[in-house]
Amino acid sequence: MEPHPRHLPPRTAVDEHRYAVLRDLVADGGVVVLSGAGMSTASGIPDYRGPDGMRRVQPMQHAEFAGSAAARQRYWARAYTGWERFAAAGPNAAHEAVARLQAGGVVVGIITQNVDGLHQRAGATDVVELHGNLARVVCLDCGERYDRDQVHDWLAAANPGFDPGTVGEVRPDGDVVLPEEAVRSFRAPRCLVCGNDRLKPDVVFFGGSVPKDVVDRAFSVTARADMLLVLGSSLQVMSGYRFVRRAARDGIPVGVVTRGQTRGDAEATVQLDALLDDVLPRLVRDVVGTRGAAGAATS
Repeated sequence: MEPHPRHLPPRTAVDEHRYAVLRDLVADGGVVVLSGAGMSTASGIPDYRGPDGMRRVQPMQHAEFAGSAAARQRYWARAYTGWERFAAAGPNAAHEAVARLQAGGVVVGIITQNVDGLHQRAGATDVVELHGNLARVVCLDCGERYDRDQVHDWLAAANPGFDPGTVGEVRPDGDVVLPEEAVRSFRAPRCLVCGNDRLKPDVVFFGGSVPKDVVDRAFSVTARADMLLVLGSSLQVMSGYRFVRRAARDGIPVGVVTRGQTRGDAEATVQLDALLDDVLPRLVRDVVGTRGAAGAATS
């Protein structure tokens, strides 16, 4: 048996009755996926909270980043150190299963709270990224946008010989914790257009707001759903939980698959406390395979 990845919460047995309810709902099609950080833990990207729902990581706050040059310097030193490892993470079996469910016509929309782009790298299309994507950088002052790899190259050139010392694991936002002495001499990036130092990864930090057009697009996707399937999210953050509330209000069945309890359990039609890798590939076999066989039989 393969060793259990350290980024994953403990494995638990799949409740077969609840799985059957979930399978039948998914098999009806029209599924919109809402994914959270638990989607990417098997790719080596840890989540913010464990199965108990308690936050294990203190993320960067939007107001602190926007208002403090020292905070930006600290963030970019940490992000520069962690970027190559974060960018090297690849899609896991859960991402691939969602892409296959979409290709099979079962999933009709994907909304993600993640900023890693792994849904798209697994082959999924038309993904609504609620919180943006770490592969992009934006200037808070003039709005100019840059590719993250380009900014990483700037930082490498501006900080020759930078030695972060011994570092720990990459955190959910792609940064790592560094000692203050490693941060003090780090040169943060500046915008080529306006010259200011308020370059920020194009993501929604905690305390920031999801752009209205992104929220509207996500609500539009949810409104077309025959089922909302929540994957790997505790739904503690309102930016994701509001779509569960809207679906439940509109009579759209809600399925939840994640380890531990969630804020949306009361609204869920079925809640499966299990690892995504133990459920989603099985759904692909049971649902997409069945659809393919049915299509062949009627052709």
